[in-house]
Amino acid sequence: MTNAKKVDFLKNGIAQLAILVPHLEEAVENYWKQFGIGNWHIYTYAKPLVKKMTYHGKPAEYKMRVALSYFGDMRVELIEIVEGSTIYADFVKEHGYGVHHFGVLVENMEEALAEAKRAGFEVIMEGSGFGLDGDGYYAYLDTENAIGVTIELIERPKGRMPPEAILFPA
Repeated sequence: MTNAKKVDFLKNGIAQLAILVPHLEEAVENYWKQFGIGNWHIYTYAKPLVKKMTYHGKPAEYKMRVALSYFGDMRVELIEIVEGSTIYADFVKEHGYGVHHFGVLVENMEEALAEAKRAGFEVIMEGSGFGLDGDGYYAYLDTENAIGVTIELIERPKGRMPPEAILFPA
């Protein structure tokens, strides 16, 4: 990447740390019992919640379950693979379960994706339309070889759907 263009995705820091786990409820319970981390919001990301999904630039259908909470000020996302070809399944096949990506917030996904493309980072997987108003967008960039970890660009929805469950309320 000697000719790579500079990107400023990390200028505001990392907003989210994501960890792939084989069993979501078991992982959530372990974080509660071992560290007192609670108030886990559980969601299933798949259609129809996620309106548009792609994998390597082609329309895709995949399903994952996520649990969201905080380690101090850091949002943590635990992800359980359910079905479909995903960046998560690729990672588990190559590395096993564990820390998968850093999430960074962007205000304008279109601009952020254009910046990533200019810098030579391709989108591996993306999804959009999961907010109350059909907004919300995530895009995973192919950054692992360049910096040792995948970067997820996140344009948070203005309003989030209610969680399926809240486990271990704080």
